[in-house]
Amino acid sequence: MQKNKITKDYDTVLFDLDGTLTDPGVGITNSIMYALNKFGIHVRDRKSLYSFIGPPLTESFSRQFGFSPSKAQQAVEYYREYFADRGIYENILYEGTDKMLAALCNAGKRLITATSKPEIFAVKVLEYFDIKKYFAYVAGADMQGRRSEKTAVIRYAATTCLLSDTSKCVMVGDRENDVNGARANGMDSIGVLYGYGSAEELSNAGADYLAATQADVCGIILGNG
Repeated sequence: MQKNKITKDYDTVLFDLDGTLTDPGVGITNSIMYALNKFGIHVRDRKSLYSFIGPPLTESFSRQFGFSPSKAQQAVEYYREYFADRGIYENILYEGTDKMLAALCNAGKRLITATSKPEIFAVKVLEYFDIKKYFAYVAGADMQGRRSEKTAVIRYAATTCLLSDTSKCVMVGDRENDVNGARANGMDSIGVLYGYGSAEELSNAGADYLAATQADVCGIILGNG
């Protein structure tokens, strides 16, 4: 599903993790509810917390619950208490993900993970689902929150992996921060519609392509979509 754009010959594909490769909804929302309970806030509607999936956690705690920067950081620490032990495994690999990654690798594309999830957790998730083998590098946030915005994560990936010609790179993600981060780093973007962002959100952010399925992602990148 393209937006009147001719597919380029991309040699590097950056993938978001949550909502793009895996469905982390249960684990992330359980971790958020655990953190909020520490502040006496009890949320029963899990779906009301889906907006947390994708953006940096401190940003989401501040935006949705009005937490100060210090309180938001404390909430993240509580979140990690649950997530590191249980939430990280309350996760599902999207059907078709393994096939998509294998096809892109077989076509000679270089794959990199670019996620706002802390790098240490991202590696564990990829290993748990046995898909880390497809990635040349895993770029994520640091635990101190200095690198959590998607723009900064993509810049870190580009610098570390020596991606000098970013016009040959494309970012695949399900939220507007993926699209904005790609554009800020001179990359095109593919917004996936099976994750946690809507077609409206991704289109308004300026996604170069929209993909309803993993097969669509492959089609766009390989030029046969």
